[in-house]
Amino acid sequence: MSLPPGFLDELRTRSSLSQVVGRKVMWDARKSNQGKGDMWAPCPFHQEKSASFHVDDRKGFYYCFGCHAKGDAISFVRETENVSFMEAVEILAREAGMPMPERDPRAQEKADVRTELADVMELAVKWFRLQLRTGAAAEARSYLERRGLSQDVCDRWEIGFAPDSWQGLWDALKGKDIVDELILGAGLAKPSSKGGKPYDTFRGRIMYPIRDARGRCIAFGGRAMDPEDKAKYLNSPETELFDKGRSLYNVRDARVAAGKGQPLLVAEGYMDVIALSEAGFQASVAPLGTAITENQLAMLWRISDEPIITLDGDTAGQRAALRLIDLSLPLLEAGRSLRFAMMPEGQDPDDLLKSAGAGAVQKLLDAAVPMVQLLWQREVEGKVFDSPERRRRWINRCAKRSCLSRTRVSAAITGRRSRTCAGSCFVPSRAEAVPRRSRSGHGASLGAARCRKGRLRGPNPPSSLRRRMRIPRTICAKR
Repeated sequence: MSLPPGFLDELRTRSSLSQVVGRKVMWDARKSNQGKGDMWAPCPFHQEKSASFHVDDRKGFYYCFGCHAKGDAISFVRETENVSFMEAVEILAREAGMPMPERDPRAQEKADVRTELADVMELAVKWFRLQLRTGAAAEARSYLERRGLSQDVCDRWEIGFAPDSWQGLWDALKGKDIVDELILGAGLAKPSSKGGKPYDTFRGRIMYPIRDARGRCIAFGGRAMDPEDKAKYLNSPETELFDKGRSLYNVRDARVAAGKGQPLLVAEGYMDVIALSEAGFQASVAPLGTAITENQLAMLWRISDEPIITLDGDTAGQRAALRLIDLSLPLLEAGRSLRFAMMPEGQDPDDLLKSAGAGAVQKLLDAAVPMVQLLWQREVEGKVFDSPERRRRWINRCAKRSCLSRTRVSAAITGRRSRTCAGSCFVPSRAEAVPRRSRSGHGASLGAARCRKGRLRGPNPPSSLRRRMRIPRTICAKR
């Protein structure tokens, strides 16, 4: 949505920065001069005791002399509330009594439909929660109790139950005068191929509401109670509200917790997220039954610069980690990366919490492996470079993945400096590679000298490579 000229200037004029900031800090009465709009307080962005955070209310800007955070009222709301730019503008406009600019008629009509769909989804949430308390849900309640979810936990996460009937939810919504198009458009029912009444999408399943960053219920995830069901987990179909590749489970609460300093954790399923959050790791999210997409990765990086991916410690988990690394390499920017916490083999976060407690999970998170280490391990693990042919095959492979010639890659392996070597990096394509020179003007190498038996030192990458991992779109190291 584009804003008309002058709207932001008017918003900044009407918004008092000292009032906006004052909700988050305690002003230092000795250093502050309210009459001049010169206010001082301990910085809300880092831990300190002295008042080094300065607000100039007349100019409408703030600056911290400790962590160098700076900006205006909009950027302060974005950082402290962990919201997007437009969400921050809406918050300030609402407080200042300014109406948001109206959209064009088509956009407004589409927004009205989305609002109606969201209202229908809320009715479905309430109906599913009521069904969990009925006699038909006895088996579902027993399952939840075995998984360690008490009634209070189920209420907090709004867990419900879809009875094994064809038109249970349909009839309930029709009884509230909801039109067919909205029920079908919300993905709660499907049209019958035999010309009869539409039937419920979810039947005989434990229901987990999926909410977006604004807190609206946009979809459901259902866990089948029948062990013979082919689809153990089933998500809502894609609708005007729901795009599976652009959504994350628990994103709203995780964003708030991450904004307060908690590490952002990415688990594999609903139960893992619930278990982690109940154990104190509130900044936990999960993709919705598929591998992480580029859009979901961008969402994670908007919440935290370095999310921690929790994966099973088996071979499948390692393959998933390497696939995610390949996906993230073209998207890397300065200050963005990933870390990987590998669970014990055969356990997920929920299992580990039950067997060893939150302390064991915290130890794994503290020991999370940076993505560069897994990338380096994949390139060198199990490879022997004791013959020219083997070295040449590895050189050819690395040259295709980097911006370097075969001569430069060869120099990196043997430890010899190439006269023309200007840099070394692993990138997914040559078009996006940006070689970097060292201060001395000499080229950087991979720092992987051979040991006496002809093997690369590893599997850990050189320390210089790890230090420079956060360079945008490259993974470089000085020799």
